[in-house]
Amino acid sequence: MSAYRSSRKVFLKAIPFAAVVLAAAFPALAQQATSRMSGLKLSNDQPIQIESDKLEIKDPESKAIFTGNVKVVQGATTLQAGNMVVYYKSGGGSISGGNAQIDRIEVDKKVFLQSGTQQATADTGQFNMAQQTLVLKGKQVVLSEGKNVFTGCQLNVSMATGEAQLEACGGRVQIQLDPKSQKTN
Repeated sequence: MSAYRSSRKVFLKAIPFAAVVLAAAFPALAQQATSRMSGLKLSNDQPIQIESDKLEIKDPESKAIFTGNVKVVQGATTLQAGNMVVYYKSGGGSISGGNAQIDRIEVDKKVFLQSGTQQATADTGQFNMAQQTLVLKGKQVVLSEGKNVFTGCQLNVSMATGEAQLEACGGRVQIQLDPKSQKTN
């Protein structure tokens, strides 16, 4: 029976989740939710501002470690975490020179991500720049827009398309929808 449940998905259209009403009527089937996080697309043309209490650059290991109250802002997207480690490609520039070719970014300790009107919280996160993916994990990963709230334990986002999938990890994805958020014709 669990194999049957793990294959079930609830598909969501563009936010404000107008198409979710049918899925909400059948919460027992909800094991995963798929949505759009259009604000989490990569913005390679916008500058990035990073703040933290401490920065340690380890060029021989091709990484930079930001610790304490890390805040990253690029356009309308803000990331906050306790720690952030940026891994860059060896021989692909340096962090201090501003020309590093970033391979991946790992964040932990109360991860908060906001893009436009959408927010996500988690315990840890990993951005894979080559694959243009973001994975947020935790005991409770929460994705919200206004009063619409999705809860699971792992959020997978394609930064190229903005498509997002929330996994339940053994339990169920929980969805709370505000009927006032639906657009009327």
